[in-house]
Amino acid sequence: MTAPTRSTLALDIGGTKLATGVVATDGTVTGLRITPTRKEEGHAAVVRRLFDLAHDSFADAGQPHVDAVGISCGGPLDAEAGVVHRPLNLPDWDAVPLAALAAEEFGVPAHLVNDATAGMIAEHRHGIARGASDALYLTLSTGVGGGAIVGGRLHRGAAANGGEFGHIMVRPGGRLCTCGRRGCLEAYASGTSVALRARDALAASDETSLLSALETVRAEDVVAAAQSGDRLALSVWDETVEVIGQAVTDLVNTFEPEVVVLGGGVTRAGALLLDPVRAHVARWAMPPAAAATRIEFAALGDAVCVVGAAVHAADRSEEPSHA
Repeated sequence: MTAPTRSTLALDIGGTKLATGVVATDGTVTGLRITPTRKEEGHAAVVRRLFDLAHDSFADAGQPHVDAVGISCGGPLDAEAGVVHRPLNLPDWDAVPLAALAAEEFGVPAHLVNDATAGMIAEHRHGIARGASDALYLTLSTGVGGGAIVGGRLHRGAAANGGEFGHIMVRPGGRLCTCGRRGCLEAYASGTSVALRARDALAASDETSLLSALETVRAEDVVAAAQSGDRLALSVWDETVEVIGQAVTDLVNTFEPEVVVLGGGVTRAGALLLDPVRAHVARWAMPPAAAATRIEFAALGDAVCVVGAAVHAADRSEEPSHA
């Protein structure tokens, strides 16, 4: 008799979008649903819409049962308690017990994980970093985060919030970051900051730009204008890839990984992002580290945190203390 396929319901909470899906043990996602976060509605309304979206995923997947629920969200958070503590991109989410709420809603154990950690887990188990003993994941999205595999094991840190690569200092005394410091990578490399810096550049310049006619400038608009040779957009983008290259080079020198995986919406820029980051690492990283490290885009796309949250929850549910 064939054993039933185990599956996990996964929920991803981002500053810009919510995503849900049902994930099989081989990483296959069915019923993937994505919708805007609309964080201005407050955490209670967003969580309700997230759960409704997850029920839709459950129905789409046609699964009679899931074994666990995995939830990924930006930090800081207490993964063991399943509580988020004012994530930098969701600042009004103070002490929200996401895991307990999900367990009550769906009737199975629920486990919380940092979203960038989820990305690392997913790419290591089912994506471009599969089989790597040492790997890094850098997400460039509404914010910037990261995760690390060291010696074949996930690095969590003493408080399970390790991997905050978005708060590496790249411009001392520079732009104000959501964390309160100035000059962090997130203040230059997130999609939010790309758009904001472009708006600031437009306001400070008399130069004609393809961006000038837009009512609201988004990161993808900056990328499109830069690809068309727009000088103002190129100046914003050049600084973006410079600081990302700088941060990745420092990480390569520190960890000497086999692969650095870049994920998140900003990676839709494609070669406009990947080529200069690779070139920066090749030029400035220590030669042995540069030679040993590949820089690649995530293989799992928009589903990466959904897959990672599911893998994390399935693994935790199999541990004796959580079974």
